[in-house]
Amino acid sequence: MQLYGDSDLHNQVAMVTGAGGGLGREIAVALARAGARVALNGRSPARLEETADLVRAVGGQAIVFGCDVTDEKSVRECVEYIERCLGPVDLLVNNAATGGPIDSVWRVDTQAWWRALEVNLRGPFLCAHAVLAAMVARRAGAIVNVVSHAGVYRWPLCSAYASSKCALINLSENMALEAGRYGVSVFALHPGLLTIGMTGSLLDSETGLGSAASRVAEWIRQEIRQGRAVPAQRCTTMLVALASGRYDALSGCYLTVDDDLDALLARASGPDGSNLHRLRIRQ
Repeated sequence: MQLYGDSDLHNQVAMVTGAGGGLGREIAVALARAGARVALNGRSPARLEETADLVRAVGGQAIVFGCDVTDEKSVRECVEYIERCLGPVDLLVNNAATGGPIDSVWRVDTQAWWRALEVNLRGPFLCAHAVLAAMVARRAGAIVNVVSHAGVYRWPLCSAYASSKCALINLSENMALEAGRYGVSVFALHPGLLTIGMTGSLLDSETGLGSAASRVAEWIRQEIRQGRAVPAQRCTTMLVALASGRYDALSGCYLTVDDDLDALLARASGPDGSNLHRLRIRQ
């Protein structure tokens, strides 16, 4: 695992969506360990309170706000609550997501397909929209959008998830270019193949033999058997490093847990640095 040294996030306020479990919970605890005050967002207040207890157990400060990220009014109320309790949001981690329906495009439920786009794309957009104006005014801030290789490479039977993550990667690049002149950084981060969260739920679920979901689950199991799964700490370490500001020159990049941020930073200062974000997507 790439080591980036200690990152001091004291005096930073971090908003983490989808913090009720899985990767979101791991991110919240890692940010708290680095000193950030953490606002936990999700649809299950009970699960958010469990995450808050873990944050407090490592000496961190946490507040909880139950919220559907696809509801603009709820998102704005959440951000206002954070500002009242902790102060302006310095770091937004758009982690909330759904896997969406699994099947061939012509067989999926159209409403479930579109709902995945609502959660995975509209949600991050609404959260970013709610915090960006204040970040731009302060000339400081960072957004990390949790994305996926599914948004860069084809992923048959998971078209809703793949399409939403592809769009989120592009949105990240656009936001980075628009907000960068005001001191705001935006990253799209692929956490790698995890065995928690949505992946864990799929592997633990009852899928009919020969169904599309069972085929996807078996592909994931094969990837795990071949050693391609990664611990959540690998992602959280990189995310905390990005929040530190040391890698702001990589704003707009599509990053993965397999990347070496220091090597990319050196490349960003080279002759092709201005095209780094586009080159990363096409590799």
